[in-house]
Amino acid sequence: MATTRLIPMHVIKGQTVAHTVHERLSYAINPEKTNSGQLVKAYGCEPETAAGEMLLCKKEYETYIGRGEEKKSDIVLYQIRQSFKPGEITPEKAQEIGFELAMSFTKGKYQFVVATHTDHAHIHNHIIFNSTSIDHTQKFRNFFGSSEAVRKISDKLCLENGLSIIEKPKQGPSHYGKWLGDKKPLSWQEKLRQIIDAVMAQKPADFDTFLKLMMESGYEVKQGQHLAFKASGQQKFTRLRSLGEGYSEDELRSAILGKTVHAPKAKVPYRKNPDKINLLVDIQAKLQAGKGPGYERWAKVFNLKQMAQTINFLTENNITDYETLVEKTKAATDRYHELSQQIKDLEKRMAEITELKKHIINYAKTKEIYTAYRESGFSGRFYEANAEDILIHQSAKQAFSLLSAKQIPAMKNLQLEYQKCSSAKKSLSADYRSMKNIMKQSVIIKNNVNLIMGASCPEDKKIERVL
Repeated sequence: MATTRLIPMHVIKGQTVAHTVHERLSYAINPEKTNSGQLVKAYGCEPETAAGEMLLCKKEYETYIGRGEEKKSDIVLYQIRQSFKPGEITPEKAQEIGFELAMSFTKGKYQFVVATHTDHAHIHNHIIFNSTSIDHTQKFRNFFGSSEAVRKISDKLCLENGLSIIEKPKQGPSHYGKWLGDKKPLSWQEKLRQIIDAVMAQKPADFDTFLKLMMESGYEVKQGQHLAFKASGQQKFTRLRSLGEGYSEDELRSAILGKTVHAPKAKVPYRKNPDKINLLVDIQAKLQAGKGPGYERWAKVFNLKQMAQTINFLTENNITDYETLVEKTKAATDRYHELSQQIKDLEKRMAEITELKKHIINYAKTKEIYTAYRESGFSGRFYEANAEDILIHQSAKQAFSLLSAKQIPAMKNLQLEYQKCSSAKKSLSADYRSMKNIMKQSVIIKNNVNLIMGASCPEDKKIERVL
């Protein structure tokens, strides 16, 4: 019974568009929820740099319309939440269906990320797409009946893949977890972990005894290259190695022999970095905007914590003059934008290579037809019978005429160049992610120093006033 929701995502209160985009995507692609990031797929961007690429698209849109779009009420992203019935689908198939849903609904006009979460009994997709189109000329406008359109596409895809759907869905904000109630059924993996924990608590004398106790608990044992178990009603065996740390055959054998201690897996909640430095709140501006005494008390405590972290950062990095801070911030920002542009240039070249390869293939396929057309004296009758191939051939020739090189590159060389671009992009993406964090922190620190010292700082002032 697959369910869907379409959720507009506004700018987070008190934050920027950039912060909102990074925050929303970070939650979706959390490695602990997506099998170490293996269940994340993107369109129009790379999963690792999706936030930066979406923000670049928004900047280009602002240039196109001639004004900024960063408003509190503005919608910067949309999310489609798609949940499936427990035990009915694999994570890989769920992601495949989610990608098809996203592509069908956005018609390929908007960048999107599909993150399949497996941390609950019901496998579900977080499909987040940019509110700004890839060609940065328009924004997605939520239309009347859009949620119904999403549901119909999802139902069609589920039926095509033999999955159940809700025949008469109730309209409302509830997600699939609510439909299941407070006590959601456990996944097969979670059930197997619990049984193993219970059996290990009985302290079996040896591994054969452990297997015997597992069978007495209702599990079928499959011994081979990978030890696996299957419960009654389960379709496929679950391998021990898929259960995570502490549940492999070697680890269980070691615990049974008394060499180590078996500890049940504790669910570790995903938490943000507690040492993260945030922007100070402009309390007076908030009070003038209508915030009350309660908010003022909270903001004062929040600002004190951020001021302490800001000062610690300056002290640890031996930054005592404002000019140095400005230079470091500018250097980080420039490097970030430089890496962003390099990645965009590589992607552009990769797209050009893909297009050129297509024309080369089309040219070769239609060469004989076009030669016959030319030999017929460009006969109108021949053209009518072979119009599609002739137009494809002419399109390829036109593309070749635009090349700066005199000779058409060999397919092998184009493939090698594409691989080099792809490899360079992967390498730059790692630097991009690292520099993004450095730039973000530097900008926040500089803005906090400005607020602490009272508005904009002349470059000859010393940060020692803060310290």
